[in-house]
Amino acid sequence: MDLSQIGKRLREARTATGRSQEEVARPLGMSRATISAIENGTVNEIGIRKLMALCSAFGLELNVVAHVRPTLRDLRNEADGTRGGT
Repeated sequence: MDLSQIGKRLREARTATGRSQEEVARPLGMSRATISAIENGTVNEIGIRKLMALCSAFGLELNVVAHVRPTLRDLRNEADGTRGGT
């Protein structure tokens, strides 16, 4: 998941609660413009603490998941309809 997808989820959560960007930003010590940039996926960088606080405000949590890329062998086996093997 990238920042634009996270922003979309945060926007959905915010609008579901009926709160404005300003109402969310103020207690977190952020600007409305920052919230807007996050939601629109135009923010270049955001600190993990800010992102965690923002998620927490909506009862969301961040999860770290391993993203394992398939090997060339895996892709060939998948294309051939086989599994594993050498």
